[in-house]
Amino acid sequence: MNPQQQANILEVDNLNVYYGAFQAVNNVSFNVLQGEIFGLLGPNGAGKTSTLSAVEGLLKQQSGTVTVAGYDTLKKPQYARAAMGVQLQATSFQPELYVGDILELFASIYKVALTKDKLNALLSEINLADAGNKKFGQLSGGQQQRVSLAITTIHDPQLVLLDEPTSGLDPQSRRQLWTRIEAIREKGNGVLLTTHSMEEAEAVCDRISIIDHGRIIATGTPQSLIDKHRNDPEVIAVSRRGRITLEDVFIALTGSAIRS
Repeated sequence: MNPQQQANILEVDNLNVYYGAFQAVNNVSFNVLQGEIFGLLGPNGAGKTSTLSAVEGLLKQQSGTVTVAGYDTLKKPQYARAAMGVQLQATSFQPELYVGDILELFASIYKVALTKDKLNALLSEINLADAGNKKFGQLSGGQQQRVSLAITTIHDPQLVLLDEPTSGLDPQSRRQLWTRIEAIREKGNGVLLTTHSMEEAEAVCDRISIIDHGRIIATGTPQSLIDKHRNDPEVIAVSRRGRITLEDVFIALTGSAIRS
């Protein structure tokens, strides 16, 4: 999609989230365009989950606005949620349920007509043509994530939120899921992705923001951030691969201390 034709599908403006006296999100602002995969990266406890929860409408921010597909999440929450699809890091479908039944159930919840032919086409699309009569618990982790992503996007949401979708997957499954995520972008929908994998962020994200201690500390394309910081002494000091990577930049900006 031509960048000049892209519009904001998500706008986060001066978002502030508190838990009692603790400020988890501090004046966070970013946007996600139509036809864009946007990565929100940060160490544990940096404010990613609180930011996502505010976008999803699971918690109410103390100040600032979140707008999804033109709808303020506080003023018109039903419309904003209808424009979203959310995939969490861990799926929680009952393992004894059949895959076909799960897909049909969620299609009915979203009022999406899913005939037997459309169900078979959807299963084929996610490379699970023979899995309709299998129990969810019989699927591998990668297969379960593909089913989860299919459910997340079954109503063709304008914004897809993915919370560490490839965590724990083998390389083949991870690459397959990347292809599925890129297909969402090609349709012109927006994707907000959180991940701890800098390789993943470099591979699939068009732009990223790095958040730490509740604040956005860097935003840009993965390559632009690498180019901007490649000569920083802190980046050079942590680099071990002979070339500067996004992970080197991330560690230099957020510190090498392990977060709990």
